Amino acid sequence: MKPIGPTQAFGYIVTGWRLMRTPGLRRFVWMPLLINVLVFGVLGWSLYSSANDWLHSRAFLSALPDWWIIHAIDTLLRWILGLVMFVAMAFLFTLLANLIGAPFNGLLAERVEAHLTGRKITTDPSWLTMARSVPRLMASELSKLLYLLLCLLPLLLLQFIPVINLVAPLLMFLFGAWMFALEYLDYPLGNHGALFRDVRAVARQRRRMALGFGSAVALLSAVPIVNLFVMPAAVAGATALYVDHLRSLYPLTPAAGDQPATSGNITHV
Repeated sequence: MKPIGPTQAFGYIVTGWRLMRTPGLRRFVWMPLLINVLVFGVLGWSLYSSANDWLHSRAFLSALPDWWIIHAIDTLLRWILGLVMFVAMAFLFTLLANLIGAPFNGLLAERVEAHLTGRKITTDPSWLTMARSVPRLMASELSKLLYLLLCLLPLLLLQFIPVINLVAPLLMFLFGAWMFALEYLDYPLGNHGALFRDVRAVARQRRRMALGFGSAVALLSAVPIVNLFVMPAAVAGATALYVDHLRSLYPLTPAAGDQPATSGNITHV
């Protein structure tokens, strides 16, 4: 199948939004949704309050009319740094939410895939089954965290390099899109035994597709209120993207207790 472009991949977040409201799948959405609401609600409010206090503390700059150029440059650079820090915190909030909700996200990805492929799952999820998946999922989430920190630190240092710091927010956004793509593609791929390095290898082969989908998630994650509902939609959308376009790179392997598909039910964007 010919690889799709970033614009088409961007639309898979809409597919995910539609899938999470599908009868039969909705019951697997509530727990990831609740976790995301709690994490983004509590931490987001704390970050907003801190940023608001900081901005008010900068009011003394207005008392320096003779230095308006320095004031303007100072304000611009601080807004750029604030934007970068906001994006960085959004990544960390998302990673924390996914770290807590990883078993539920993996289960949601499994059920979305079964729905799209027509594969029948003969066993209902149990707490024991989810508990067995925790070590693999936690190892994957910690690998993502290490990868994030190793890549994020150089990007943060760019904020202090003249001229380059003007394009740093764009570089940060592109990195965020890439990170979001890896984060959510890990669930359908991980259900078939892929390690985080395998997910990166698959994404590199479809880099434009991954960046298109990740950009959609990144943009929605920056929108207040909407970002509370992004996680389950992104899990479902990434699973649809895997089923439609990535299975040839990392083939589907039947899980225990599953039956082969009897008919295709793949939803294309």
